[in-house]
Amino acid sequence: MSDKEMLTKKTVVLPLTLLCCLLWGSAFPCIKLGYSFSDIASDNTFSQILYAGMRFTLAGVLALIIGSIVEKKPLFPRVETFPKIALLSLFQTILQYTFFYIGLARSTGMKSSVITASNVFLSIIVSALVFRTEKLTLRKMLGCAVGFSGVILINISGIGGSFSLTGEGFVFFSALSYAFSAALIKRFSRREDPVLLSGWQFIFGGIFMMLLGLGAGGRMMKFNASGSLMLIYLAVVSAAAFSIWGTLLKHNPVSAISVFGFMNPVFGVILSFLLLSERNSAGPLRVAFALVLVTAGIIIVNLPNKKRSSEKQRI
Repeated sequence: MSDKEMLTKKTVVLPLTLLCCLLWGSAFPCIKLGYSFSDIASDNTFSQILYAGMRFTLAGVLALIIGSIVEKKPLFPRVETFPKIALLSLFQTILQYTFFYIGLARSTGMKSSVITASNVFLSIIVSALVFRTEKLTLRKMLGCAVGFSGVILINISGIGGSFSLTGEGFVFFSALSYAFSAALIKRFSRREDPVLLSGWQFIFGGIFMMLLGLGAGGRMMKFNASGSLMLIYLAVVSAAAFSIWGTLLKHNPVSAISVFGFMNPVFGVILSFLLLSERNSAGPLRVAFALVLVTAGIIIVNLPNKKRSSEKQRI
């Protein structure tokens, strides 16, 4: 069985996507712990951007080292690959996380979780209408709606209130940037190694964010063993999750993979409770029901196309 066939099997895709979501879900509480270890205040936006830049630069280096070991050769891009890396870095790291950190500082965590979850809808719409890599179907949108309702259910008590362009608006722009990055990975990885793309775009984007954070007055307030280990863990999360996610996007429809993103806030709520003792106002029953809705949405999007299945049987 070839790598392509292996990476399209549901028994392989399911555990790998859930592993990515678990890693990303762990990032929510671990970033808060990292800020605490480094004495970065919750309203110190540019120190947070500096911290993120350090994380992503390190993530890029780790991804390239691991990828080079696996491939048994250095992962250096060709000259014609650099424009692809720059464009991917712009959307996947620079715009997505700069908008996110500035927006999060001016919004609530619950609102941001719900708005960020809209990147699943946006990914499918962008890939279908802008890049035309797949078809936009009623079944896909229904599945997204069901999954999205689970995210809303977890955060419903904190959704209300005002709206600001530099708060909730920036978080939405962050989600839109992710949608474009998912479609770009799908397109570029047809001829490029997704691990190479992820590693180098992290390095370019991370260096830009460090320069932005430093230039705007951001500082690392404290260096210690706990903070350093947490920064390394967060870098490993990004390096592993984005490399696996990019590889899966290469071999599967964007909708089939992106819909699993609804699991991120669910894992985030559960792990925030376990690691930070943060109690979500939703309560365990509502979180459990939200998980059911998210799971149902994933299943609906990934149901086999009956028409395509019947054509395969005739062949």
